[in-house]
This record gives sequence, C-alpha cells and structure tokens, in this order.
Amino acid sequence: MRQAQVLPASAPESIRLAAEIIRGGGLVAFPTETVYGLGANALDPDAVAKIFEAKQRPSFDPLIVHIAERLSLDLLVQEIGSADHRLMNAFWPGPLTLILPKRATVPDLVTAGLSTVAVRMPAHSVAQALIREAGVPIAAPSANLFGYVSPTCAQHVLAGLGDRVDLILDGGPCPLGVESTIVSMIGARAELLRPGSVTLAEVQEVLGLAVLVASHQPLVAPGQLPRHYATRTPLTILPAHRVRPVVEEHARVGLLALSAPRHIDDRFCAVEVLSSSGDLREAARNLFAALRRLDALSLDRLYAEPCDEEGLGLAIMDRLRRCAVSNQPKTPEPSTAATTVLAGSTRLTR
Repeated sequence: MRQAQVLPASAPESIRLAAEIIRGGGLVAFPTETVYGLGANALDPDAVAKIFEAKQRPSFDPLIVHIAERLSLDLLVQEIGSADHRLMNAFWPGPLTLILPKRATVPDLVTAGLSTVAVRMPAHSVAQALIREAGVPIAAPSANLFGYVSPTCAQHVLAGLGDRVDLILDGGPCPLGVESTIVSMIGARAELLRPGSVTLAEVQEVLGLAVLVASHQPLVAPGQLPRHYATRTPLTILPAHRVRPVVEEHARVGLLALSAPRHIDDRFCAVEVLSSSGDLREAARNLFAALRRLDALSLDRLYAEPCDEEGLGLAIMDRLRRCAVSNQPKTPEPSTAATTVLAGSTRLTR
C-alpha cells in the first residue's frame, strides 16, 4: 500500500499542504509538545471516522479537539466556568486538556456520544501553524495504532500508520513526551482524569482547592482504559525497594531504568536509561521511545523501575501501570537497537 508522504514541518509549503488535506477530509500526523497527533477536521464526521478506522480505535473512546485560539471555543462549547478560565490563563497554550460542555456542532463521534468535549490549545509551533492554516479545530488522538506506545517522532508514526495517513509533518522529537494532563470541572468537584506534564500540584495551586484523582467508568476522557500505552512485550514494574527480579533460566529480558544503574545486571539483555541523573522531565521525554526500542528486540519480558508518584512521576507511573496491566502474548517487530548506555538509547549486555 502507498506510504504516507513525510515532509519537514519547518517548510511553509508543508503546512499549507497539510491544511489542505485537513480541510479536504484527510488525515495528517503532526507534532505537538506532548506526542504526535493524528489529525482530522473535528467538525467533519466523515473525516473523524477515518481517525477511528486508521487507529483501529473503539468508538466509545472520545477524542481531544485542538484549537489555536480561544475564539474557537465558541464553535465547540456552551459555557466556560471561572475555574476553567483560570486554568486556561495559567496553562494555555500548553499540555492541559479541559472537559467542557459541548455544542451540537461537535459530532457525537468526537465525544463518544457524551455531552462534553475535551479541548486543548497546544503550544507547539507546528501544531499552532497547522490549526491556524486549516481554519478548523482539529481532532487528534496520538498517531499510533490503538493501545500501543504513543509516538514521539515522525519515524514512530511512519512505522505504525505509514499506509493509513495522507501526510506526516516531521517536526523532530516531541519535547515533553507524555500526553496532556486532563482536568474536568464538570459537576460538583474538580477531577484529574489523566496525569501529564501539568502536575496535580500545579492545577491545585491555580484552583486553590483539592483536585480528586479520578478513574471513570464509562470513559469520559481519552487515556482512561486500564490497558493503554502498551508494549507487545509483557512488562512488569519492579518494587520500589529495587528487589532483584526473578528471571527464568534462558529468558531474554530487558530493563527500563529510571536513572543510570551503578552496575549492569548481566541477566538483562538490554537496558534503557530514561535519564542518567534521574531527572523526571528527561525521563518522561524519553519514556515512549525507550519502550519502543525495547519492544523491538523480541525479548520475553520487560522490567521497569518505578519512580515516586509526585509531580511528573504521577504521569510516568500512570503510563507504566497501563502498559503493565496485561501480560498478553507479544507480536515482535523487527529488531533495531543502538549499543551505548545513554539516556534515550539501548544498552545491549549480551
């Protein structure tokens, strides 16, 4: 099948072509500060349906609508509360998604039939330029097959959805590397529906009140399924006190290390270091790419070191838990690996 065209996002003609595709009902993968999104005209139900088809995403999982200016909210939402305004003033543009009461102009497919819509204003210059040039709000989940590890560079998108999208805008690696924080002020309380780069403490400071960390059934926002962001290789999170994992004889296992280990355990075939210093922002930026590299090695199991669930650590552990929730059999991908121990690369030990 025909592979998607990959164009440099820095070229104005690339943005113009991508905008034409969006307006024409097509699909464009583009970078944001969080992960790469798979975008379509949020007001065109047929275009939105192509997102679900390309990702093999179930229709009960709602999408996030991306805007470039607040005036676009008039098309999408009925009303905005004072608390939502405070969050917008503090974090927009940026990696914060808000759940707001929707207008009838938003197709039910975007919101999974809910009376609310998830909206964010990305800070990435490419995302901003594309939305403005297209002239329409853009619905965009992560640009990967549903449930798999999110893409943080154009090559990840090409490998997973290369024959299912019309164009990929290559804007380099995403600077944050984990999806947006999702907050809902619907109802009587403030709820954190998905942790991200905007931390719980930051949200609470702006609102001046406690925010509940919620888990909803049925779904009211993306990223709430128990199994999500998952590798094909089964993953186990190690205990916080760093107990040595029990590795079956002859098993080929890999380690996702939060920081550079003092000694390389020879039981691991491969080690990925998220941050040599243990910096959580660097770790989050490298998380999905590191998981993808380990997953490509056809290993029997992956082990991941945990981090404290404070600040950005809450988002990192949320992604790891959803990855680890099922030990279903893997479907190996072709092996591609580097050979040095650095943050953002794979160390092969044997």
